[in-house]
Amino acid sequence: MLNEPTLEKLRGLHLAAMATSWVAQREDPTSAEVDFDTRFGMLVDAEVTARDNKRLERALREAKLRLPNACLEDVDYSAKRELDRAAVRQLGSGHWIATHANVVITGMTGTGKTYLGCALAQQACRLGRRALYRRVPRLLEETALAHADGSFARLLGRLAKIDVLILDDWGLAPLREQERRDVLEILEDRHASRSTVVTSQIPVEKWHDYLGDPTIADAILDRLVHNAHRLKLKGPSRRKPEP
Repeated sequence: MLNEPTLEKLRGLHLAAMATSWVAQREDPTSAEVDFDTRFGMLVDAEVTARDNKRLERALREAKLRLPNACLEDVDYSAKRELDRAAVRQLGSGHWIATHANVVITGMTGTGKTYLGCALAQQACRLGRRALYRRVPRLLEETALAHADGSFARLLGRLAKIDVLILDDWGLAPLREQERRDVLEILEDRHASRSTVVTSQIPVEKWHDYLGDPTIADAILDRLVHNAHRLKLKGPSRRKPEP
């Protein structure tokens, strides 16, 4: 007969998965053939797995990824893309996050830059890191509103705490003077302490011209590119049907 008081105590200790697993064990006649230590280990494993899954769900929800189902396991390495499998596998280890390095992904429209950026963010969440996705145009709207209502410092503080910040669609439109300064402030707070992923149709070699102001451009590139892993995607647009 089930020990209801013990079940209630487990749930009171927020060990619901362990309680559920214990019930399943007692209902399984074959569990009696397994020694106590093994069965107890299975209960602990059930609780750890459940907590890990909840943590991951929460992290992915907070990341607000444009492609929440993107993952490194499903990255396409077809020859036309010329994507280095070893480089992506190395990024999947998360060492670049631990060393506060960045990732720059460039390529023509439709080549899968956003997918790869979101896949790296999803992997970061799986590794216990916090991630956040933002399209650069939308982020600049946020910074403008933050200046208007006096919350810019708080916005910077929130972004500075994110382990992996994905800046998608870098370079879609020219930056105004205040926008350049805002980008620099964001990157300055993250430099050597957090990691940033940037996706862009513009080759890195043209970023200096894109940014316009030579002094700010030098500062931004120094904080973003000098320690970045670069991935250049090629091939036809993946948004078009194959002929």
